[in-house]
Amino acid sequence: MEWFTAPEYWTGRLLFQRGLAAVYLVAFLCAALQFRPLIGERGLTPAPRFLERTTWRQAPTLFRLRLSGRLVLSDRLFAACAWAGCAVSAALLAGAADLVPLWASMLLWLVPWALYLSVVNVGQTWYGFGWESLLLETGFLAVFLGNDEVAPPLVVLLLLRWLLFRLEFGAGLIKMRGDACWRDLTCLYHHHETQPMPGPLSRFFHLLPRPLHRAEAAANHVTQLAVPFLLFTPQPVASWAAALMVVTQLWLIASGNFSWLNWLTVVIALPAVRWPWDTAPPRPPSGAPLWYVITVLAVAALLLWLSRNPVRNLLSRRQAMNRSFDPLHLVNTYGAFGSVTRVRHEVVIEGTSDERPRETSDWRAYEFRGKPGDVRRRPRQYAPYHLRLDWLMWFLALSPVPARWFTVFVEKLLEGDRPTLRLLRRAPFPPGSPPRWIRARLFRYRFATRAERRETGAYWVREYVRDFLPPTRLS
Repeated sequence: MEWFTAPEYWTGRLLFQRGLAAVYLVAFLCAALQFRPLIGERGLTPAPRFLERTTWRQAPTLFRLRLSGRLVLSDRLFAACAWAGCAVSAALLAGAADLVPLWASMLLWLVPWALYLSVVNVGQTWYGFGWESLLLETGFLAVFLGNDEVAPPLVVLLLLRWLLFRLEFGAGLIKMRGDACWRDLTCLYHHHETQPMPGPLSRFFHLLPRPLHRAEAAANHVTQLAVPFLLFTPQPVASWAAALMVVTQLWLIASGNFSWLNWLTVVIALPAVRWPWDTAPPRPPSGAPLWYVITVLAVAALLLWLSRNPVRNLLSRRQAMNRSFDPLHLVNTYGAFGSVTRVRHEVVIEGTSDERPRETSDWRAYEFRGKPGDVRRRPRQYAPYHLRLDWLMWFLALSPVPARWFTVFVEKLLEGDRPTLRLLRRAPFPPGSPPRWIRARLFRYRFATRAERRETGAYWVREYVRDFLPPTRLS
Protein backbone atom coordinates (compact mmCIF):
# COMPACT_ATOMS: atom_id res chain seq x y z
CA MET A 1 0.00 0.00 0.00
CA GLU A 2 2.17 2.80 -1.30
CA TRP A 3 -0.34 5.49 -0.33
CA PHE A 4 -0.16 4.43 3.34
CA THR A 5 3.58 4.79 3.97
CA ALA A 6 6.20 7.51 3.45
CA PRO A 7 9.67 5.88 3.26
CA GLU A 8 11.27 9.26 2.52
CA TYR A 9 10.80 10.13 6.22
CA TRP A 10 12.83 7.21 7.56
CA THR A 11 15.44 9.41 9.28
CA GLY A 12 12.76 11.72 10.70
CA ARG A 13 11.07 8.79 12.37
CA LEU A 14 14.35 7.46 13.73
CA LEU A 15 15.29 10.83 15.26
CA PHE A 16 11.79 11.30 16.63
CA GLN A 17 11.70 7.91 18.33
CA ARG A 18 15.12 8.27 19.89
CA GLY A 19 14.40 11.82 21.03
CA LEU A 20 11.04 10.87 22.52
CA ALA A 21 12.64 7.96 24.38
CA ALA A 22 15.18 10.38 25.87
CA VAL A 23 12.40 12.72 27.05
CA TYR A 24 10.52 9.76 28.53
CA LEU A 25 13.70 8.78 30.39
CA VAL A 26 14.03 12.25 31.92
CA ALA A 27 10.32 12.32 32.86
CA PHE A 28 10.47 8.96 34.64
CA LEU A 29 13.70 9.95 36.36
CA CYS A 30 11.98 13.07 37.71
CA ALA A 31 9.12 10.91 38.98
CA ALA A 32 11.44 8.37 40.60
CA LEU A 33 13.51 10.97 42.44
CA GLN A 34 10.75 13.36 43.54
CA PHE A 35 7.53 11.39 44.07
CA ARG A 36 8.03 10.36 47.71
CA PRO A 37 8.10 13.87 49.30
CA LEU A 38 5.51 15.27 46.85
CA ILE A 39 2.82 12.61 46.30
CA GLY A 40 4.06 9.65 48.33
CA GLU A 41 2.19 8.11 51.24
CA ARG A 42 3.57 10.83 53.55
CA GLY A 43 4.02 13.46 50.84
CA LEU A 44 2.74 17.01 50.61
CA THR A 45 -0.34 15.87 48.65
CA PRO A 46 -0.52 12.08 49.09
CA ALA A 47 -1.67 10.18 46.00
CA PRO A 48 -3.56 7.49 47.98
CA ARG A 49 -5.84 10.16 49.49
CA PHE A 50 -6.40 11.64 46.04
CA LEU A 51 -7.43 8.25 44.66
CA GLU A 52 -9.91 7.74 47.48
CA ARG A 53 -11.83 10.90 46.55
CA THR A 54 -11.76 10.48 42.75
CA THR A 55 -13.14 7.90 40.33
CA TRP A 56 -11.54 5.82 37.59
CA ARG A 57 -13.29 7.94 34.97
CA GLN A 58 -11.89 11.15 36.46
CA ALA A 59 -8.34 9.85 36.76
CA PRO A 60 -7.62 6.52 35.04
CA THR A 61 -4.41 5.01 36.43
CA LEU A 62 -2.87 1.61 37.04
CA PHE A 63 -2.53 2.61 40.69
CA ARG A 64 -6.27 2.10 41.21
CA LEU A 65 -5.81 -1.64 41.40
CA ARG A 66 -7.10 -3.09 44.68
CA LEU A 67 -6.45 -6.21 46.70
CA SER A 68 -9.00 -7.24 49.33
CA GLY A 69 -10.76 -3.95 48.75
CA ARG A 70 -7.68 -1.83 49.49
CA LEU A 71 -5.56 0.22 47.11
CA VAL A 72 -2.26 -1.41 46.25
CA LEU A 73 -0.59 1.95 45.71
CA SER A 74 2.44 2.35 47.96
CA ASP A 75 5.73 4.19 47.77
CA ARG A 76 7.44 0.93 46.87
CA LEU A 77 5.03 0.24 43.99
CA PHE A 78 5.32 3.81 42.70
CA ALA A 79 9.10 3.58 42.77
CA ALA A 80 8.98 0.26 40.91
CA CYS A 81 6.78 1.76 38.18
CA ALA A 82 8.96 4.87 37.84
CA TRP A 83 12.19 2.90 37.57
CA ALA A 84 10.53 0.43 35.19
CA GLY A 85 9.62 3.42 33.03
CA CYS A 86 13.27 4.50 33.10
CA ALA A 87 14.37 1.01 32.02
CA VAL A 88 11.88 0.77 29.13
CA SER A 89 12.74 4.30 27.99
CA ALA A 90 16.45 3.47 28.00
CA ALA A 91 15.74 0.33 25.96
CA LEU A 92 13.75 2.34 23.42
CA LEU A 93 16.54 4.91 23.28
CA ALA A 94 18.96 2.08 22.45
CA GLY A 95 16.73 0.92 19.59
CA ALA A 96 15.02 -2.10 21.17
CA ALA A 97 11.77 -1.41 19.30
CA ASP A 98 13.53 -2.13 15.98
CA LEU A 99 14.75 -5.53 17.16
CA VAL A 100 11.29 -7.04 17.74
CA PRO A 101 8.25 -7.70 15.52
CA LEU A 102 5.95 -4.81 14.68
CA TRP A 103 3.25 -5.84 17.16
CA ALA A 104 5.81 -6.18 19.95
CA SER A 105 7.27 -2.78 19.08
CA MET A 106 3.83 -1.20 19.47
CA LEU A 107 3.37 -2.85 22.85
CA LEU A 108 6.83 -1.68 23.90
CA TRP A 109 5.93 1.93 23.10
CA LEU A 110 2.59 1.50 24.87
CA VAL A 111 4.28 0.62 28.18
CA PRO A 112 5.87 4.05 28.96
CA TRP A 113 2.70 5.80 27.82
CA ALA A 114 0.51 3.76 30.19
CA LEU A 115 2.98 4.12 33.08
CA TYR A 116 3.37 7.87 32.65
CA LEU A 117 -0.39 8.35 32.26
CA SER A 118 -0.76 6.59 35.62
CA VAL A 119 1.76 8.96 37.18
CA VAL A 120 0.24 12.13 35.73
CA ASN A 121 -3.28 11.19 36.78
CA VAL A 122 -2.26 10.92 40.45
CA GLY A 123 0.23 13.81 40.31
CA GLN A 124 -2.32 16.54 41.12
CA THR A 125 -0.92 20.08 41.12
CA TRP A 126 2.68 18.83 40.75
CA TYR A 127 1.80 17.41 37.32
CA GLY A 128 -0.52 20.15 36.13
CA PHE A 129 1.87 21.46 33.46
CA GLY A 130 1.20 21.52 29.73
CA TRP A 131 4.26 19.46 28.88
CA GLU A 132 2.85 16.49 30.80
CA SER A 133 -0.12 16.30 28.42
CA LEU A 134 2.19 17.03 25.49
CA LEU A 135 4.39 14.05 26.37
CA LEU A 136 1.36 11.78 26.69
CA GLU A 137 -0.17 12.89 23.39
CA THR A 138 3.16 12.51 21.61
CA GLY A 139 3.82 9.15 23.26
CA PHE A 140 0.44 7.82 22.16
CA LEU A 141 1.17 8.74 18.53
CA ALA A 142 4.57 7.02 18.78
CA VAL A 143 2.82 3.69 19.44
CA PHE A 144 1.54 3.69 15.85
CA LEU A 145 4.60 5.02 14.04
CA GLY A 146 6.02 1.55 13.40
CA ASN A 147 9.57 0.21 13.38
CA ASP A 148 12.10 -1.07 10.83
CA GLU A 149 9.59 -3.59 9.48
CA VAL A 150 7.46 -0.90 7.83
CA ALA A 151 8.00 2.57 6.43
CA PRO A 152 6.54 5.45 8.51
CA PRO A 153 2.74 5.72 8.09
CA LEU A 154 1.88 8.98 6.35
CA VAL A 155 -1.24 9.55 8.44
CA VAL A 156 0.74 9.39 11.72
CA LEU A 157 3.32 11.82 10.34
CA LEU A 158 0.49 14.21 9.49
CA LEU A 159 -0.98 13.80 12.99
CA LEU A 160 2.40 14.79 14.43
CA ARG A 161 2.34 17.92 12.28
CA TRP A 162 -1.20 18.60 13.47
CA LEU A 163 0.05 18.33 17.06
CA LEU A 164 2.94 20.72 16.30
CA PHE A 165 0.51 23.13 14.65
CA ARG A 166 -1.79 23.20 17.69
CA LEU A 167 1.17 23.57 20.04
CA GLU A 168 2.67 26.58 18.25
CA PHE A 169 -0.48 28.25 16.92
CA GLY A 170 -2.24 27.91 20.27
CA ALA A 171 0.73 29.53 22.03
CA GLY A 172 0.67 32.38 19.51
CA LEU A 173 -3.07 32.99 19.81
CA ILE A 174 -3.05 33.00 23.62
CA LYS A 175 -0.42 35.75 23.51
CA MET A 176 -2.26 37.94 21.01
CA ARG A 177 -5.54 37.54 22.91
CA GLY A 178 -3.91 38.04 26.30
CA ASP A 179 -1.46 40.59 27.57
CA ALA A 180 -1.31 43.85 25.60
CA CYS A 181 2.49 43.80 25.85
CA TRP A 182 2.58 41.00 23.25
CA ARG A 183 0.74 43.23 20.80
CA ASP A 184 3.03 46.23 21.37
CA LEU A 185 6.11 43.93 21.47
CA THR A 186 7.23 44.91 24.97
CA CYS A 187 6.65 41.65 26.90
CA LEU A 188 10.27 40.61 26.63
CA TYR A 189 11.31 43.73 28.50
CA HIS A 190 10.21 41.68 31.54
CA HIS A 191 9.85 37.99 30.63
CA HIS A 192 13.50 36.90 30.82
CA GLU A 193 13.67 38.30 34.36
CA THR A 194 10.25 37.18 35.65
CA GLN A 195 9.95 33.73 34.00
CA PRO A 196 9.43 30.84 36.46
CA MET A 197 12.95 29.41 36.34
CA PRO A 198 15.71 31.61 34.85
CA GLY A 199 18.75 29.89 33.37
CA PRO A 200 22.45 30.79 33.21
CA LEU A 201 21.94 33.06 30.19
CA SER A 202 18.63 34.64 31.23
CA ARG A 203 20.31 37.71 32.69
CA PHE A 204 22.28 38.16 29.46
CA PHE A 205 19.05 38.03 27.45
CA HIS A 206 17.33 40.42 29.86
CA LEU A 207 20.08 43.02 29.51
CA LEU A 208 19.95 43.04 25.70
CA PRO A 209 18.91 46.38 24.14
CA ARG A 210 15.16 46.89 24.05
CA PRO A 211 14.99 47.08 20.22
CA LEU A 212 16.30 43.50 20.19
CA HIS A 213 13.58 42.50 22.65
CA ARG A 214 10.98 43.94 20.30
CA ALA A 215 12.50 42.08 17.37
CA GLU A 216 12.53 38.91 19.46
CA ALA A 217 8.80 39.28 20.23
CA ALA A 218 7.97 39.98 16.58
CA ALA A 219 9.93 36.91 15.45
CA ASN A 220 8.04 34.83 18.00
CA HIS A 221 4.71 35.94 16.52
CA VAL A 222 5.83 35.02 13.01
CA THR A 223 7.02 31.59 14.13
CA GLN A 224 3.87 30.81 16.10
CA LEU A 225 1.14 32.45 14.03
CA ALA A 226 2.30 32.16 10.41
CA VAL A 227 4.90 29.42 10.09
CA PRO A 228 2.69 26.57 11.47
CA PHE A 229 0.48 26.74 8.38
CA LEU A 230 3.52 25.95 6.23
CA LEU A 231 3.80 22.52 7.86
CA PHE A 232 1.05 21.33 5.52
CA THR A 233 2.62 22.66 2.32
CA PRO A 234 4.74 20.57 -0.12
CA GLN A 235 8.42 19.94 0.50
CA PRO A 236 10.87 21.53 0.95
CA VAL A 237 8.72 24.34 2.43
CA ALA A 238 7.40 22.11 5.22
CA SER A 239 10.96 21.13 6.13
CA TRP A 240 12.07 24.76 6.32
CA ALA A 241 9.04 25.59 8.49
CA ALA A 242 9.90 22.79 10.92
CA ALA A 243 13.57 23.82 10.91
CA LEU A 244 12.61 27.41 11.80
CA MET A 245 10.55 26.11 14.72
CA VAL A 246 13.53 24.07 15.89
CA VAL A 247 15.76 27.17 15.83
CA THR A 248 13.16 29.10 17.84
CA GLN A 249 12.98 26.32 20.43
CA LEU A 250 16.77 26.26 20.77
CA TRP A 251 16.62 30.01 21.45
CA LEU A 252 14.08 29.36 24.22
CA ILE A 253 16.24 26.56 25.62
CA ALA A 254 19.17 28.97 25.86
CA SER A 255 17.14 31.72 27.53
CA GLY A 256 15.33 29.78 30.27
CA ASN A 257 14.42 26.52 32.02
CA PHE A 258 11.12 25.15 30.75
CA SER A 259 11.50 21.50 31.70
CA TRP A 260 11.28 19.31 28.57
CA LEU A 261 8.71 21.51 26.77
CA ASN A 262 11.15 22.98 24.24
CA TRP A 263 13.14 19.77 23.81
CA LEU A 264 9.95 17.79 23.13
CA THR A 265 8.79 20.43 20.64
CA VAL A 266 12.08 19.96 18.78
CA VAL A 267 11.50 16.20 18.77
CA ILE A 268 7.97 16.62 17.36
CA ALA A 269 9.28 18.88 14.58
CA LEU A 270 11.93 16.41 13.35
CA PRO A 271 9.57 14.02 11.47
CA ALA A 272 8.35 16.97 9.37
CA VAL A 273 11.85 17.41 7.96
CA ARG A 274 12.72 15.49 4.81
CA TRP A 275 16.41 14.76 5.09
CA PRO A 276 18.33 14.92 1.78
CA TRP A 277 19.84 11.41 2.12
CA ASP A 278 16.43 9.78 2.64
CA THR A 279 16.01 8.67 -0.97
CA ALA A 280 15.60 5.07 0.21
CA PRO A 281 15.40 3.28 3.58
CA PRO A 282 18.53 1.57 4.94
CA ARG A 283 16.91 -1.78 4.25
CA PRO A 284 13.77 -2.42 2.19
CA PRO A 285 10.79 -2.76 4.56
CA SER A 286 8.09 -5.33 4.06
CA GLY A 287 4.59 -4.19 3.18
CA ALA A 288 2.41 -2.87 5.98
CA PRO A 289 0.22 -5.70 7.36
CA LEU A 290 -3.51 -5.24 6.91
CA TRP A 291 -4.17 -5.36 10.67
CA TYR A 292 -1.64 -2.53 11.13
CA VAL A 293 -3.22 -0.39 8.40
CA ILE A 294 -6.69 -0.83 9.88
CA THR A 295 -5.46 -0.05 13.41
CA VAL A 296 -3.61 3.11 12.38
CA LEU A 297 -6.52 4.44 10.31
CA ALA A 298 -9.01 3.72 13.13
CA VAL A 299 -6.81 5.53 15.68
CA ALA A 300 -6.33 8.45 13.28
CA ALA A 301 -10.11 8.76 12.86
CA LEU A 302 -10.56 8.73 16.65
CA LEU A 303 -7.93 11.43 17.18
CA LEU A 304 -9.40 13.65 14.46
CA TRP A 305 -12.81 13.34 16.09
CA LEU A 306 -11.33 14.21 19.49
CA SER A 307 -9.70 17.26 17.91
CA ARG A 308 -13.02 19.04 17.75
CA ASN A 309 -12.73 20.44 21.28
CA PRO A 310 -9.17 21.79 20.86
CA VAL A 311 -10.26 23.41 17.58
CA ARG A 312 -13.23 25.04 19.29
CA ASN A 313 -10.87 26.29 21.95
CA LEU A 314 -8.52 27.79 19.35
CA LEU A 315 -11.44 29.64 17.78
CA SER A 316 -12.87 30.83 21.11
CA ARG A 317 -12.27 34.33 22.40
CA ARG A 318 -12.00 32.75 25.86
CA GLN A 319 -9.21 30.43 24.80
CA ALA A 320 -7.92 28.20 27.59
CA MET A 321 -4.30 27.12 27.64
CA ASN A 322 -2.80 23.76 28.56
CA ARG A 323 -6.06 21.89 28.96
CA SER A 324 -6.94 18.24 28.41
CA PHE A 325 -10.42 17.37 27.20
CA ASP A 326 -10.20 13.66 27.98
CA PRO A 327 -8.66 11.81 30.95
CA LEU A 328 -6.29 9.91 28.65
CA HIS A 329 -4.74 13.18 27.38
CA LEU A 330 -5.03 11.98 23.75
CA VAL A 331 -5.73 15.38 22.14
CA ASN A 332 -5.06 18.55 24.13
CA THR A 333 -4.84 22.30 23.80
CA TYR A 334 -1.65 24.19 24.52
CA GLY A 335 -0.37 27.70 25.13
CA ALA A 336 1.85 29.59 27.52
CA PHE A 337 2.41 33.09 28.92
CA GLY A 338 -0.84 34.67 27.82
CA SER A 339 0.14 37.23 30.43
CA VAL A 340 3.61 38.27 31.57
CA THR A 341 4.39 39.43 35.10
CA ARG A 342 6.26 42.74 35.31
CA VAL A 343 7.73 42.17 38.78
CA ARG A 344 9.43 39.06 40.15
CA HIS A 345 8.43 38.05 43.64
CA GLU A 346 10.08 35.21 45.56
CA VAL A 347 9.05 33.51 48.79
CA VAL A 348 12.11 33.12 51.02
CA ILE A 349 11.78 30.54 53.81
CA GLU A 350 13.86 30.95 56.96
CA GLY A 351 14.19 29.01 60.21
CA THR A 352 15.56 29.68 63.68
CA SER A 353 16.28 27.58 66.75
CA ASP A 354 15.70 30.46 69.16
CA GLU A 355 13.09 29.93 71.89
CA ARG A 356 11.21 33.05 70.87
CA PRO A 357 11.19 34.37 67.29
CA ARG A 358 12.40 37.94 67.04
CA GLU A 359 13.64 40.04 64.15
CA THR A 360 17.11 39.83 65.73
CA SER A 361 16.97 36.02 65.92
CA ASP A 362 19.42 33.88 63.95
CA TRP A 363 17.24 33.33 60.88
CA ARG A 364 18.77 30.96 58.33
CA ALA A 365 17.45 30.63 54.78
CA TYR A 366 16.54 27.40 53.00
CA GLU A 367 18.01 27.36 49.49
CA PHE A 368 16.21 25.76 46.55
CA ARG A 369 17.95 24.08 43.63
CA GLY A 370 16.57 26.19 40.80
CA LYS A 371 14.55 29.13 42.01
CA PRO A 372 16.37 32.34 43.00
CA GLY A 373 17.39 32.70 46.63
CA ASP A 374 20.98 33.69 47.40
CA VAL A 375 21.52 36.85 45.33
CA ARG A 376 25.15 35.89 44.63
CA ARG A 377 24.26 32.52 43.12
CA ARG A 378 24.04 32.41 39.34
CA PRO A 379 20.92 30.67 37.96
CA ARG A 380 21.63 27.10 36.89
CA GLN A 381 20.59 25.04 33.88
CA TYR A 382 18.23 22.23 34.89
CA ALA A 383 15.96 21.70 31.88
CA PRO A 384 14.96 19.21 30.62
CA TYR A 385 14.91 18.00 34.24
CA HIS A 386 11.82 19.34 36.00
CA LEU A 387 12.16 20.75 39.53
CA ARG A 388 8.50 20.53 40.51
CA LEU A 389 8.75 22.12 43.95
CA ASP A 390 10.73 25.08 42.59
CA TRP A 391 8.11 25.69 39.89
CA LEU A 392 5.26 25.61 42.40
CA MET A 393 7.17 28.09 44.57
CA TRP A 394 7.07 30.53 41.64
CA PHE A 395 3.28 30.20 41.43
CA LEU A 396 3.07 30.49 45.22
CA ALA A 397 4.72 33.93 45.12
CA LEU A 398 1.87 35.11 42.88
CA SER A 399 -0.76 34.05 45.43
CA PRO A 400 -2.06 36.35 48.18
CA VAL A 401 -2.16 33.52 50.75
CA PRO A 402 -0.19 30.28 51.20
CA ALA A 403 -1.49 27.17 49.43
CA ARG A 404 -2.46 24.09 51.43
CA TRP A 405 0.55 22.13 50.18
CA PHE A 406 2.85 24.94 51.40
CA THR A 407 1.47 24.64 54.94
CA VAL A 408 2.29 20.93 54.89
CA PHE A 409 5.72 21.74 53.44
CA VAL A 410 6.45 24.04 56.40
CA GLU A 411 5.37 21.26 58.78
CA LYS A 412 7.81 18.89 57.07
CA LEU A 413 10.63 21.41 57.53
CA LEU A 414 9.77 21.78 61.20
CA GLU A 415 9.87 17.99 61.52
CA GLY A 416 13.19 17.74 59.70
CA ASP A 417 11.67 15.29 57.17
CA ARG A 418 14.54 13.75 55.20
CA PRO A 419 12.75 13.14 51.85
CA THR A 420 11.49 16.74 51.84
CA LEU A 421 14.93 18.16 52.65
CA ARG A 422 16.41 16.21 49.71
CA LEU A 423 14.35 18.41 47.36
CA LEU A 424 16.39 21.42 48.47
CA ARG A 425 19.88 22.54 47.55
CA ARG A 426 20.75 23.51 51.10
CA ALA A 427 18.92 23.04 54.39
CA PRO A 428 20.47 25.10 57.23
CA PHE A 429 19.17 22.63 59.83
CA PRO A 430 20.04 18.90 59.68
CA PRO A 431 17.18 16.34 59.89
CA GLY A 432 18.02 15.51 63.50
CA SER A 433 17.96 19.15 64.64
CA PRO A 434 15.06 20.92 62.92
CA PRO A 435 14.32 24.59 63.67
CA ARG A 436 11.84 25.62 66.31
CA TRP A 437 10.30 28.31 64.12
CA ILE A 438 9.79 28.80 60.37
CA ARG A 439 8.81 32.01 58.66
CA ALA A 440 8.36 33.02 55.02
CA ARG A 441 8.92 36.49 53.63
CA LEU A 442 8.14 37.90 50.20
CA PHE A 443 10.91 39.73 48.33
CA ARG A 444 11.03 41.52 45.03
CA TYR A 445 13.91 40.27 42.87
CA ARG A 446 15.44 41.85 39.79
CA PHE A 447 18.57 41.12 37.81
CA ALA A 448 21.58 43.20 38.81
CA THR A 449 22.76 45.68 36.22
CA ARG A 450 26.26 45.31 34.81
CA ALA A 451 27.50 48.07 37.14
CA GLU A 452 25.86 46.44 40.19
CA ARG A 453 27.32 43.07 39.24
CA ARG A 454 30.84 44.53 39.03
CA GLU A 455 30.43 46.33 42.34
CA THR A 456 28.78 43.61 44.47
CA GLY A 457 29.36 40.32 42.62
CA ALA A 458 25.61 39.61 42.89
CA TYR A 459 23.39 38.41 40.07
CA TRP A 460 20.21 39.61 41.76
CA VAL A 461 19.08 42.64 43.72
CA ARG A 462 16.21 42.12 46.14
CA GLU A 463 14.09 44.16 48.50
CA TYR A 464 11.69 43.09 51.24
CA VAL A 465 7.97 43.39 50.40
CA ARG A 466 5.98 41.80 53.23
CA ASP A 467 5.64 38.81 55.50
CA PHE A 468 4.16 35.85 53.64
CA LEU A 469 3.89 33.48 56.62
CA PRO A 470 4.45 34.70 60.20
CA PRO A 471 6.78 32.71 62.49
CA THR A 472 5.22 29.27 62.87
CA ARG A 473 6.07 26.20 64.93
CA LEU A 474 4.68 22.72 65.45
CA SER A 475 1.78 22.59 67.88
